[in-house]
Amino acid sequence: MRPNHLPATSPELQQARRCLLETGDLPLGLVDETLQRSWQRSQHAGISPLGGLGEPPLCSESELRRAVATEHDFLAQARPVMDFVFDQMRDSGSLVVLANARGLLLHSLGDADFLGRAERVSLRPGALWHESDRGTNAIGTCLAESRAVVIHGAEHYLERNGFLTCAAAPVFGPRGQLRGVLDISGDHRGHHPHTFALVRSAARMIEDRLFHARHAGDRILRLHPLAEGLGGVGEGLLALSEDGWVVGANTLAQQWLALPAERIGACTLEQLTGNGLGLWPPGRVRVLQGQRGSAQVLHARLDGQERVVIQARSSASNPIRSPAPASDAPDRGDTEQAPAHGHMAADARPSTDPRVTDAFSRARRVQAQGIALLIQGESGTGKEVLARRLHEEGPRAGKPFVAVNCAALPEQLIEAELFGYVGGAFTGARREGSPGRIREAHGGTLFLDEIGDMPLALQARLLRALQDKAVVPVGGSQPVPVDFLLVSATHRRLKDAIAAGSFREDLYYRLNGLSVTLPPLRERQDFDALLHEMLTRLAHDMGRPAIEGVHPGLLAALRLHAWPGNLRQLHALLRTACALLPEDARDLDWSHLPEDMVDELRASKAPRATAPPPPSDDTDAGETNLRRLSSQAIRQVVDATQGNLSEAARRLGISRNTLYRWLRKAAGDARG
Repeated sequence: MRPNHLPATSPELQQARRCLLETGDLPLGLVDETLQRSWQRSQHAGISPLGGLGEPPLCSESELRRAVATEHDFLAQARPVMDFVFDQMRDSGSLVVLANARGLLLHSLGDADFLGRAERVSLRPGALWHESDRGTNAIGTCLAESRAVVIHGAEHYLERNGFLTCAAAPVFGPRGQLRGVLDISGDHRGHHPHTFALVRSAARMIEDRLFHARHAGDRILRLHPLAEGLGGVGEGLLALSEDGWVVGANTLAQQWLALPAERIGACTLEQLTGNGLGLWPPGRVRVLQGQRGSAQVLHARLDGQERVVIQARSSASNPIRSPAPASDAPDRGDTEQAPAHGHMAADARPSTDPRVTDAFSRARRVQAQGIALLIQGESGTGKEVLARRLHEEGPRAGKPFVAVNCAALPEQLIEAELFGYVGGAFTGARREGSPGRIREAHGGTLFLDEIGDMPLALQARLLRALQDKAVVPVGGSQPVPVDFLLVSATHRRLKDAIAAGSFREDLYYRLNGLSVTLPPLRERQDFDALLHEMLTRLAHDMGRPAIEGVHPGLLAALRLHAWPGNLRQLHALLRTACALLPEDARDLDWSHLPEDMVDELRASKAPRATAPPPPSDDTDAGETNLRRLSSQAIRQVVDATQGNLSEAARRLGISRNTLYRWLRKAAGDARG
């Protein structure tokens, strides 16, 4: 239970169990407080400690497959650690088990001589070991208490599990959310106190692997009182976004920096370190003036211990993100002002288009306050990707992210899909009814894609739900409270839709707490970085060697292309190209592209526009964009689009009316 826990003696346990069965209560002092709480929870769940074997709680094979698929990232990072732990305990009659956050066993490794006994009590993948299913046990009690525990012998609530001794530790994700439990079980006669330390260390190793996998593209701050401790299991890890928001922290960093899990994604490093805005009491953290080489030095005194954090500035030169090794930490000899006993290393993050960076930074700030967000941009510009990233790095990470494409749902079904329905509400309705997508998003984020295509009649119902923070299912009469962050997206100009009478103005202002616009791919300033990042991810996903380069002529043509489908179109093309690329090839060439795309790329002679997106009306901004473009460039675009002025205006980044005026003026100049 506690780190210094000693198992209760058999007479004490027997007396405690007898009191629980006879009186329904436990006298104080007979057993550990954690064990007492667990036994009482088990009793309240209606579990009999003397019950027969019966059929233990098991999930079906299909349910286990779905759970394993859902927890793919968790398993991928946990398995190497489990292999390491099992190697240390091989031939000791032990079992190493991984469970998810609801007590479902996902994976196990064990000695053959113990596996048979473990199987008899269903200590195997597919079994449920929550306290409500099996009473007091290390996995279930660890989940209930959210801390490491030892359950030894007769401390198990069910007598049939009394032959076990189990040590379990929780595994937390980089947002502070509980991902699952690592457990080491064996015969109670082989109980060893060192197992408790081993399982806690192994859980921390899994946490750090999850952290690095999740934040491979973020700047990582490494914290430790000793330089030699960097890169090891005992370091604190903090992930920062490009604009300084704290988007991840491992357990040690949360403890050392007094950072509650709910503040991850909702505060900046500046707020965290004080200056009147922080989480710490005044004077607990102070920022030293001056630099240590190219690094800013933060000096913190926490809980009577001094810790020094060195924040190295990130490099934006490499378009492909890769974490820097701990050996890249600044050399201690570079500093004069900072104590020499603590260091922090930083990982590089690539530069991005400043308009995208600004959109994300602004959106993050308003989401932290629960303000609705409206994302605008052409189809394929990454609106849902932005919404998901905001959710994953925001205060509601780990809660549901529910995406609804309002344009893809039949009009007669969208009401039931969004608001849910009671059983028998209409022909074909399920007997048990449906909660609806809005209620499924409770506690998390609701993403309404293509909100401009929502039928006008349903806009009134959505507005009412947003105002009342409650929904009334189809066929029902009682409102059900809901709580979610709202993100909407559209490629339409909603103000034009309002003027046309197809979109409610009051709903628009409810959705538009903040509006951000994602630029089309042809206007992105980080095209090369996006291209290389996509190729790197695709090569990894396809299990092929990394692609090292792109033919210069092909790269130039890709830059010039209009990309009407934006990021979605580029990704689809590169995926096909990677599939056509021979296994031993390391460079992408024209021969790896579909023939129709080769023709399209070679036929296009239009320069990629770098102007800002067209304004919502034809004002001076459009004229400013026009003046940035040479007459020859405009004529090239018009010719390349074969006189399609709408497409030409889109490629140039100006409105169609502005282009019409330029053509009329050019024609007048030619006649004059």
